[in-house]
Amino acid sequence: MSKLDNNTNEINEFDIAIIGGGSAGISLASQLNDCSVVVLEPRTPAERDCSWALWADSHQVEKFAAVTKGSWQQWRLIDHQTEVCHYSDQYRYTSLSSAQYMTQCESKLSKGVDLIRAPAEDVLASGNGGSFSAAGKHYRAAQLYDSRPPKMADNSLRQHFLGWEIRTKYPINEPEIATLMDFRVDQSRGLHFIYALPFSDRRLLIESTMISNHLEDKDWYRQAITEWLHEQNIEIEESLSEETGVIPMHKIKPVDKDIASIGAASGAVRLSSGYAFTGIQAQVTQLAERISVGQYAVPSPISSILIRLDEIFNRVLMAQPELAVSLMMGTAKALDANGFARFMLGSATIIDWAKVIMAMPKVPFLKQVFHS
Repeated sequence: MSKLDNNTNEINEFDIAIIGGGSAGISLASQLNDCSVVVLEPRTPAERDCSWALWADSHQVEKFAAVTKGSWQQWRLIDHQTEVCHYSDQYRYTSLSSAQYMTQCESKLSKGVDLIRAPAEDVLASGNGGSFSAAGKHYRAAQLYDSRPPKMADNSLRQHFLGWEIRTKYPINEPEIATLMDFRVDQSRGLHFIYALPFSDRRLLIESTMISNHLEDKDWYRQAITEWLHEQNIEIEESLSEETGVIPMHKIKPVDKDIASIGAASGAVRLSSGYAFTGIQAQVTQLAERISVGQYAVPSPISSILIRLDEIFNRVLMAQPELAVSLMMGTAKALDANGFARFMLGSATIIDWAKVIMAMPKVPFLKQVFHS
């Protein structure tokens, strides 16, 4: 069990320490019951609030209902020539409030779990565990897990965005449809699209999203959103919030290679899409089950085959960015709604993959296969 007192020379010992209480860290902690655990996270959920998305099946729709901001059975991708609209009877594209989700997880922490609002400092790994300090106290754990954001290489491929949540003056058209990618925007600096989620007929999240190796000034994204809203004849009555993000689309390096990483730092982000929530949930749930029987190895969040295929896809994007929009639209056209959801979740069937491969231009992909 943990020991916590005011003597700063005392070493507080735990079975498990989780450095970072974001999606992976707090999800794992909320599922641990029969051991002493400490979670180090300096920021509150409200300070990190943003939107997380997944294709939710019926079980997940129910599981995440209390933290869901919006959920759609229909979604679409649009370019200047066509619109692909999917309707699924198995999945709902779902947007969650990260703050509400993490607050919910924190409320489920067992008595054996301590949450400390401070960063871990002077971390020293030793075997599977290690020691560290936080808020002037000293700690030691037999097992360390690190869920801090991973390091991203300079000039690497990233998905980066700025988004506004707004209330509109008038009801918007088709609030039952989520717009995942609208490519009718400036493509001169990389793959660029507008992502728009109508939480109601007058509440809307709009993000200007880029896939490139160069981040833009915030005003560039804001201008893209402003122009898109004007073209859609949408007027803002009230600006509710602004969020930004950068998601790695390449192999990342953990903060400390000597500590077992979980979540994004362990490679849970799909390299071709940037989606991570579903993979993180699967990983930490499996890890919690392992811990309950005395096994502490972190399961791989994504198969090596899928990582390899995503890497090839991304190299095509880098080598021939002019193909990017047609590749995305071609994938959406090749699959029905359920197949598209499976493909984005990383659980595509052989038939799904066959349809996508048949829809892709062969020469650019073969060049990258033999180049690697």
